[in-house]
Amino acid sequence: MTVALGELLRELAPQVLGALMRRYGHFDTAEDAVQEALLAAAEQWPVEGVPDSPRGWLITVASRRLTDLLRREQARQRREDRVAQWAPQGEPVGELVGGADDTLVLLFLCCHPSLSPASQIALTLRAVGGLTTTEIARAFLVPEATMTRRITRAKASVKDSGARFTMPVDREERLGAVLKAVYLIFNEGYASTTGASLQRGELAAEGIRLARMLHRLLPDDAEVAGLLALLLLTDARRPARTGPLGELVPMAEQDRTLWIPELIQEGVELITATLPRGPVGPYQLQAAIAAVHDESPTAEDTDWPQIVALYEVLLQLTGNPMVALNHVVAVAMARGATEGLELLASIETDERIADDHRLSAVRAHLLEMAGDAAGARAAYEEAASRTTSLPQQRYLHARASRL
Repeated sequence: MTVALGELLRELAPQVLGALMRRYGHFDTAEDAVQEALLAAAEQWPVEGVPDSPRGWLITVASRRLTDLLRREQARQRREDRVAQWAPQGEPVGELVGGADDTLVLLFLCCHPSLSPASQIALTLRAVGGLTTTEIARAFLVPEATMTRRITRAKASVKDSGARFTMPVDREERLGAVLKAVYLIFNEGYASTTGASLQRGELAAEGIRLARMLHRLLPDDAEVAGLLALLLLTDARRPARTGPLGELVPMAEQDRTLWIPELIQEGVELITATLPRGPVGPYQLQAAIAAVHDESPTAEDTDWPQIVALYEVLLQLTGNPMVALNHVVAVAMARGATEGLELLASIETDERIADDHRLSAVRAHLLEMAGDAAGARAAYEEAASRTTSLPQQRYLHARASRL
């Protein structure tokens, strides 16, 4: 399957699932039917060509498969009253084929108030982002078995709630979970947690697409604008993040002429217009940090004291361990490796990141800055052993070997 076809199928998957959910409900069964339709497309389209209406083709095939699955369930249950629950909730398949993109409705449905915040985000990443359970588990820093149970329970809870497939009236209450899910979808694309590639462009693009849709829906929401600005400013660096062989290139060593100026301009204008409007939230602060990086002509010109100050405000709002780790790096760059290492010692016992490779990688970087080559080498090797991303492993091993 070509990269372009894979990106097309990933973009269409939540739209097709949304169309089936709107008509049939049955989260689990609809998702299975969509996956089978995607597999059929991946096998047939390279041979027969992409149909004139790819979305319509997928909806039609998935609907047929869903009907088969529901009939089998009916036979297995041997309860005639089950048929009523499978009756269409909306228009026929023919009308769904040419319908609007239901991705936002699906996004808010996954963030149903009957679910815990963690379950809302996990279900969204699975249904809308198309992430595997393994990838989602790594994003949450929990075992895969735990995440499997969480997603299964979440689907059952949405089904039991009797929720209809429409844009909810309480969408403001669900917005926090929606924004976090979109951010994690993008982040998995920008810095893949597993596999041979450092980046998955289709996932990053999907995250930006969803953020744009949310911004059109809620143009006056400062955090929605902050999230979109953050994703644009981060994605602007994507062309410089990898070398000719796909190797990781850290920001300090990137060729900044490869950064995408249009994305930087759009992101800076967006966050500049948003910050003065009201209370500042986490995504706005992260976008402001990204803007400081992107507007620095060289790594040496980076305004690290300003970044430290922004991270300290962000820490007060979130208490996130990864924010704390980034704050450590900023402090080290602004005030020296010794102060950074002292600060790192205060967060190393946090169980949420104790086994994360990024903790060891930061320790290695600071030890290298401090002149402790042996300690840095050991920490780089430890970090490499803890990541499942092959480009990151190669990068960390290379740093260790250099010492």
